[in-house]
Amino acid sequence: MSDPPYRSIDVHMFAHARPELVGNGRAVSRRRFLAGTGAAAVAASGAIGLGLAPAEAASLNLASALAEGTRAAAVLDALPGKKPLIKLSYRPPNYETPIEYFRTAITPNDAFFVRYHLANIPEVDATTWKVAVGGEGANGQTEFTLDDLKKMPAVEVVAVNQCSGNRRGLFQPHVPGVEWGYGAMGCARWKGARLKDVLEKVGVKKEAIEVVFDGADGPVIDKTPDFIKSIPIWKAMEDSTLIAYEMNGQPLPHFNGFPARIVVPGWTGTYWVKHITSITAVAKPETGFWMNPAYRIPLGKFPLVQRFTSQETAVNTPITEMVVNSLITSHAEGASVKAGSPVTIGGIAWDGGYGISTVDLSTDGGNTWQPAKLGQDLGRFAFRTFGYSLTPQSKGKQIVMARAANKIGQTQTSELILNPAGYHHNVIQSLTLNVA
Repeated sequence: MSDPPYRSIDVHMFAHARPELVGNGRAVSRRRFLAGTGAAAVAASGAIGLGLAPAEAASLNLASALAEGTRAAAVLDALPGKKPLIKLSYRPPNYETPIEYFRTAITPNDAFFVRYHLANIPEVDATTWKVAVGGEGANGQTEFTLDDLKKMPAVEVVAVNQCSGNRRGLFQPHVPGVEWGYGAMGCARWKGARLKDVLEKVGVKKEAIEVVFDGADGPVIDKTPDFIKSIPIWKAMEDSTLIAYEMNGQPLPHFNGFPARIVVPGWTGTYWVKHITSITAVAKPETGFWMNPAYRIPLGKFPLVQRFTSQETAVNTPITEMVVNSLITSHAEGASVKAGSPVTIGGIAWDGGYGISTVDLSTDGGNTWQPAKLGQDLGRFAFRTFGYSLTPQSKGKQIVMARAANKIGQTQTSELILNPAGYHHNVIQSLTLNVA
């Protein structure tokens, strides 16, 4: 019997016995990071290009709405191949991108967030890796190597990968789950083969209604359900849905799915299965735990256009497309600015693939709004940067609010839409500046 194309890695091996020494280097508290290594990280992120002082740009303050336990435990830690990210758990690894890396539309590979449900994570040998394609909803069964995928027509799409639970930690009252702040997301240039081109190699039967994905990562305990996801057949056949093997012009990082992962632009990251090993067309709905009861939202609560009807029940539906959202990234909460001096309030906006139309800012508590200038359009699935010039006139507290809208008329909400799993947090952000 030949060896498998990967060997199992226990992520806990990256944590040393001493809690202050973890990952690929030294884990540091936020206070120590700001005092020591922040300036270098800012220079790498290009934040100085926004006209920010290095000390301010390096501020990685956690949102005050996060639970006190989350705030107290937060450290910056570097997994292998990654810059220091905000560690929320080791086993499995869940690491959040600091806000400073969202000052441009493209998130660097080594600063891209890490999200796993299962702790038995593979180290894949790309030379022997294969993905099996077939199933009862297909006319045949075959396997593709990485070289096979690269011989197919290559497609590149710039798209946001966002965890469904991004900003869950900001929910009031708090809900169970990984207590993400703002950084369980990133935007990259994804390159690979169209999923539909791969499926067409085996042929898809007219009875097929879903395509099911499994990856090489697995549970440590047998009773833990494997992470298996499905998408509707029509979504699988869209031109933008990929089996990606490159990210920002480089092979996928290990912790972002090497050697190949599913990319479903516009939909939340739960469908972007990493280390893909099997793709199966099926004629009936997938019934595994990670499809139902996991990753569900109450029916009718959110303005969804793309629905997953084969998985809907009378009371809930799978989370699908991302809701319109924005984030101010130029300044940290409580940043100091000078009265009478202009400052640029900048950030990013994104949605489920309809395209950002406007970002408006308010400095009077939402009574009036002024349009921000939008940056380069990298495509309808990408982050869209924005900037707004503000000259504070009076000393004291200055609250700045940002509100994005997309091209089908959806806007951010002013009140949190409560749901049990803490999904789709897109409340209009308010940021306080200290004017001196």
